[in-house]
Amino acid sequence: IVPERAERGCRLAHHPRRFGAVGPGEIAQVLDRVHAAQGTRVASGVSPRMRHMTGADSGSRGVGPVRSGPVATKLPSNLQLAPLAPAGAPAKAAAARPLDEWLTTFHLAAVVLDPYTNESSWVLKTAVRVLEGFRGSHARVAFVVTADADDTRRFLGPLTERFLVFTDPDRAFVKAAGLATLPAFVFVRVDGEVVASAEGWSPEGWVTVADAISETTSWSCPTIPMAGDPHAFAGAPA
Repeated sequence: IVPERAERGCRLAHHPRRFGAVGPGEIAQVLDRVHAAQGTRVASGVSPRMRHMTGADSGSRGVGPVRSGPVATKLPSNLQLAPLAPAGAPAKAAAARPLDEWLTTFHLAAVVLDPYTNESSWVLKTAVRVLEGFRGSHARVAFVVTADADDTRRFLGPLTERFLVFTDPDRAFVKAAGLATLPAFVFVRVDGEVVASAEGWSPEGWVTVADAISETTSWSCPTIPMAGDPHAFAGAPA
């Protein structure tokens, strides 16, 4: 429950706090490889307050400009998402289900990771903190990992016990969401539309996605960035 005068939306660490009335919630061991740096790509469709952010962090190196704009991607309702089952669980526990079944009640806030790259390992700690900030909201928080079950467990370790995890070895989710680089932060509304997404890691890009989640669910969110978060970097090819 968000108090009437609670802080709403997300902000960068150096931005002033924002206050306002809150409306009703909408319910409806790392594997290290190296890839060449690519430009960071960010898109948002519901957060006009953040659309003025078009430049990458001035202290970053090798990161292209952050691009913001409407997202028009609608994920196919029959897209299959396979959850990672606990080790030793029966096979049916890991059976893939259509996207529609995962979005019946909750939106989806997911961080998409490629365990075979350095870039995804660099952002893992930050991703955990950001997703934890939305736990309890009307957004289901999850990781989508582009690997089979064994490599996903090696990469995430005990995090597999704390979060819903989807394995995407064929990168079906990645392709459907139109992601060009990973890691990525993606917000999917209950109707299957990708409302906002950010590729690579930049505080501005992730704030845009977090702000969309906050606006849609009337939920507060963590400050981005915080001490210990990495410097901005581009993602690896998806």
